[in-house]
Amino acid sequence: MYHPQNPYGEDFRHFHGGPPEPPFGPPPPSSTGQMPMGAPPGFAPPMPTWQQGTRSIRSCLFRNTYIWMNNGRSFWFYPTAVGQEFIAGFRWSNRHGWRFRTITRNQIRSFECFR
Repeated sequence: MYHPQNPYGEDFRHFHGGPPEPPFGPPPPSSTGQMPMGAPPGFAPPMPTWQQGTRSIRSCLFRNTYIWMNNGRSFWFYPTAVGQEFIAGFRWSNRHGWRFRTITRNQIRSFECFR
């Protein structure tokens, strides 16, 4: 159900780090944690042969994380909050740098965290 302060229908009592902002532009600093200070690693790791899902993605909070989506796209992400349905954080763009985004958990095929 849409609510002006909860546009995603997420139950934010279970969302660690506050509610996500709209999936574009810079977020307010208090709701998302620290933006990464530098670029992610300069490589794309090979995609795992198995579909991992997002069960253990909390272990990647505040770490560079490579994400493979069910639609075939892949990218560097820096998760700052994990909810039951959404993951909030920063997605890397070579053109624009880190940009705040939210990702629906069921769209993620697999992921790998890096230090």
